[in-house]
Amino acid sequence: MDLPVMPPVQPMLAKSAAAIPPGMQYEAKWDGFRAIVFRDGDEVELGSRSGKPLTRYFPEVVAAVREQVPPRCVLDGEIVIAREGRLDFDALLERIHPAESRVRHLAEVTPAGFVAFDLLALGDESLLAVPQHARRQALTEALRDAAPPVYTAPFTQDIDVARDWFARFEGAGLDGVVAKPLDLAYRPGERAMIKVKHERTADCLLAGLRLHKSGPMVGSLLLGLYDAAGRLQHVGVCASFPMKRRAELMTELEPLRMESVEGHPWEEWASEEAQASGRLPGGPSRWTGKKDLSWLPLRPERVLEVAYDHMQGDRFRHTAQFRRWRPDREPDGCTYAQLEEPVGYDLAEILGGA
Repeated sequence: MDLPVMPPVQPMLAKSAAAIPPGMQYEAKWDGFRAIVFRDGDEVELGSRSGKPLTRYFPEVVAAVREQVPPRCVLDGEIVIAREGRLDFDALLERIHPAESRVRHLAEVTPAGFVAFDLLALGDESLLAVPQHARRQALTEALRDAAPPVYTAPFTQDIDVARDWFARFEGAGLDGVVAKPLDLAYRPGERAMIKVKHERTADCLLAGLRLHKSGPMVGSLLLGLYDAAGRLQHVGVCASFPMKRRAELMTELEPLRMESVEGHPWEEWASEEAQASGRLPGGPSRWTGKKDLSWLPLRPERVLEVAYDHMQGDRFRHTAQFRRWRPDREPDGCTYAQLEEPVGYDLAEILGGA
């Protein structure tokens, strides 16, 4: 492979804002695997945000890139899987599997697509220093004849359209809106763009914690919600605390510590069979490798309010943000019934508009 922009490349990132800023280029925020796609003839490489290659996990995307994009180019975008009119991140996670036979099977059963939203190189020319608006124009032209499963992400410079997207697209599993300054050069690894994401709050039950990697202090709080059958389900974690606060929390939560998981709503998670499901806070992870995911059980008595952007199935898609303790709330009120459901929206209408 011999391209003007060579792998690995860290994608340009975005910093959070509370409102959509004026005077920029706007796109929907896709909820998939961020990927930099390199094509030099028959050679194709899919690079992840972390630098680890994704190529072997998505053979159908590699084949589509060979068929649908210019013979020498570097694209920034998102690998996504759609089911029943919305993005399905769980299906993407299943694709990261060590067995090639399993990867090939899933490529047929749950095929992925690639949504391109930036062009970093074309032919023998690097476009990293080219302004955003010109890169977008070049991307539109380069992928003019591309067909599914390769898409060009819709964009607009009309802030009212962006606000409409923010309100409507969530029902298709999209994450919010990304705003890009029109004269912005591509800056790998820097938070040079702006993202505006949905935020809601929920009252959750604190049911356990993980220790921080640096010592005996809180690394993350394990959150639970009761389902319709009265079972306490693990829905996510809170993990963003200053170091001083992590130590304070450890002392504060000590009275809730249980000697063992016996009698805890999640006591069955101690079994090997339960851990093998991969859905539990102590289960193995293909992403974290040998990272310690063990947890300490707490008596499920304390309620906290958290902020979250959206749900993926029955749990929070991203790490929730601690807002406050709720001593005025009863644990049995921490149910899925309190969660707001976004209005449905068919993903095909968004990608069709591309």
